[in-house]
Amino acid sequence: HIQIINWLLENGQDEKKYQLEEYKQKRSLNANSYCWVLCDKVAKELSKESIVTKEEVYKDAILQIGTFEPMITQEKTFDTFKRIWERQGLGFLVQEVSRKDKCVKVHCYYGSSTYNTKEMNLLIKILVELAKSLNIETLPENQLQSLLSQWR
Repeated sequence: HIQIINWLLENGQDEKKYQLEEYKQKRSLNANSYCWVLCDKVAKELSKESIVTKEEVYKDAILQIGTFEPMITQEKTFDTFKRIWERQGLGFLVQEVSRKDKCVKVHCYYGSSTYNTKEMNLLIKILVELAKSLNIETLPENQLQSLLSQWR
């Protein structure tokens, strides 16, 4: 690590800035694609009784297992705050918990685009369990494990 810093100091230019951070392997597009395949299959099965979209299935899964930040916002700014948070992506959700003294306590969920390997693994597993409960065919266990291991 010292060698890298020394090299940057010797070869860098004064106006350049560098950032050193831990490398984290991105999850594979295959894992992300499979997530959406499962959401679509579940939505189609659930739509036999009433219309459900794959986006709704995805959001429900995020609410069940997702990482969130507890926050408090003023009632008068709540709608704006919610709109801005949710503009970040489909899985960025704001769930109201309570209201008191002109404040709103919320849980702000992060979309799966921010998930690490462990979180994405959990998201796919919960979707697989849901699909199986609806008698939807899923990848065999060995293929699922292979898919999940690609982005560890």
